[in-house]
Amino acid sequence: MKEIYLAGGCFWGVQHYLDLIGGITETETGYANGSVDNPSYLQVYTDTTGFAETVHVVFDDTIISLENLLELYFLCIDPLSVNKQGNDTGTRYRTGIYYTSEEDAKTIMMVMRHKAEELGAKPAVEVSQLKNFYKATEYHQKYLEKIPGGYCHIGLNTFKLASESQKSIKYMNARKLIKAILDGDLIAGLANTSAILHEQLDFFWVGFYLVRKLGGETSPGRELSLGPFQGPAACTRIRYGKGVCGTAWSHGETIIVDDVEKFPGHIACSSLSRSEIVVPIMAASEISPADTQNIVGVLDVDSLVVSGFDYVDQFWLEKLAHTLSNDLIWHE
Repeated sequence: MKEIYLAGGCFWGVQHYLDLIGGITETETGYANGSVDNPSYLQVYTDTTGFAETVHVVFDDTIISLENLLELYFLCIDPLSVNKQGNDTGTRYRTGIYYTSEEDAKTIMMVMRHKAEELGAKPAVEVSQLKNFYKATEYHQKYLEKIPGGYCHIGLNTFKLASESQKSIKYMNARKLIKAILDGDLIAGLANTSAILHEQLDFFWVGFYLVRKLGGETSPGRELSLGPFQGPAACTRIRYGKGVCGTAWSHGETIIVDDVEKFPGHIACSSLSRSEIVVPIMAASEISPADTQNIVGVLDVDSLVVSGFDYVDQFWLEKLAHTLSNDLIWHE
């Protein structure tokens, strides 16, 4: 077993989030790295003691590595916010990672470097050796289990990322592999992305359709043309607004279809496909999906089971689509 101390705003929300992650065996809320002995909640609340509301985490590193645990931790915080998470403001609500092992410090700094590259700015997350930690009262332990409707700055969808942590970790590992081999080459990048997703996530079908001109200048004068994929043979062309892929393109948003047989106008490339998720890919220079002219392709994934996709798949596939948009050279 290993331990780490994580501060991420109001500690009862962070504790509940961490308790959902597979491999974490024990958590307790408390106060870390302050200047007085045995502080009370009311003392810490004054922001005069230097303490941060913190969760002591014990985890089995044969199930979840410290690196993956920290990646999940970053999903429940705003890493650029200083002394503020959600509606909670004050130095006691600062974000922080406090370690007890110098070996862990190396892993933490590696993750911090990667996050700085991803965010384009240094995370406002305090990193230091643990100086002291005082356990909070029983009232503040597992608070959201006692009061399920209690206030929490962490959104419900974010809790889903933790409750399906093994799926999230598969996506994280796949994304790392993909980012490591992207070199700008569009076809090679999409081919390897399809292969890695197919192998790591065990998808029935995964691949890309690329927007190609038919001769007109408007979206209806374009079509989706089959690109690199993994799985059974697929439809080679899809018109704007047709099927799940064409609809995701025309709407400029991710579409999850729990049962493809109930989707109006579904294009059945394979009768074995039962559910589907399609994620539009935007041109890297554009920031708004509202203008579908800026969509350069879609990422399409099919499952053999009904309701095979949920918010967790959407979250990670949209992050991947953003990575592909930025790291590949897209052209018509």
